[in-house]
Amino acid sequence: NPALTGFWPLNLAWMYAKVGSSLDSRDIDVTADGSPALRFLICIVYSVVCAAGLVGNLLVLFFIRVKQDRRKSGVNFFVLNLAVTDLQFVLTLPFWAVDTVMDFSWPFGDAMCKIILSVTVMNMYASVFFLTAMSVTRYWSVASALKNRTAHKSCSAKWVCALIWTLATLATAPTSIFSAVTNVTGEKLCLLRFPGGQYWLALYHIQKITVGFVLPMVIVSISYFMLLRFIHKRSMKTSNPKRRSQVTKSVTIVVLSFFVCWMPNHAITFWSVLVKLNAANWDKSYYIVHTYVFPVTVCLAHTNSCLNPVIYCLMRKEEGVVPLTDRATVGWRECFIFA
Repeated sequence: NPALTGFWPLNLAWMYAKVGSSLDSRDIDVTADGSPALRFLICIVYSVVCAAGLVGNLLVLFFIRVKQDRRKSGVNFFVLNLAVTDLQFVLTLPFWAVDTVMDFSWPFGDAMCKIILSVTVMNMYASVFFLTAMSVTRYWSVASALKNRTAHKSCSAKWVCALIWTLATLATAPTSIFSAVTNVTGEKLCLLRFPGGQYWLALYHIQKITVGFVLPMVIVSISYFMLLRFIHKRSMKTSNPKRRSQVTKSVTIVVLSFFVCWMPNHAITFWSVLVKLNAANWDKSYYIVHTYVFPVTVCLAHTNSCLNPVIYCLMRKEEGVVPLTDRATVGWRECFIFA
């Protein structure tokens, strides 16, 4: 399996463009070396992320449970669902770690291929959607703090959570339908096989980039820009630069963490779209990037699932800062969570 060795399993699905076709070393003028060191590093990262994600998200769930009677806010439903999403996501990592150790040869059968791949993709969408929803909620809670309607917000949050899970499930439908264990050059690989060839794969990528990154990033950026503008105006009126500095710092951390974790992965994915649409060449540099750089970007994206609880805890420090106005206290404390 010289041509496929070293590729990331999900990326194999994207590279394997046509049913009945196969990739061989003649497609590109470079021979993969199997990269055992890289595969070992990926396994270590997956183990650390899985352990940290389990501990961190379980602590978040415990904290929400303990504080349930004292704090009932709409945003806590998003926090709860985000923690559940990240938990499900990190539980798939042991399967991908084993797959990586075995040089991307899938040992768990066709049913588990569909389940694990679908759960991975669905929770990727759900996590990003919940982060986006919380960014909007955070701004709205602060801006409308004068109208404290906690019960109404909690009810609305439940419906939004249901909608998010529905949208994530729909976005995952192509993965659930077309994922399968496929024999490629004697190896059983868990990947996607679209009947329409590389153009369907390109469309799959475009959906992932647009729905899973571009639109959420735009919404998150706009929400936080409006939040900073609102806080700046209130801080100027109340002479409270400490609040403005605190919020500016937290917003910077949130936006940068979201961007840094996901942008490299989606940038390389977009490159693969250009290749499939014949807008870019599949050459040696493309092969090297997808063999050695792409796995690193996937690991970076996975760290987001254990990074969320850390930032969640850090953002709680905002509760100890004097609020903008006495009447805005409830609204501000409802939206301490980052998004």
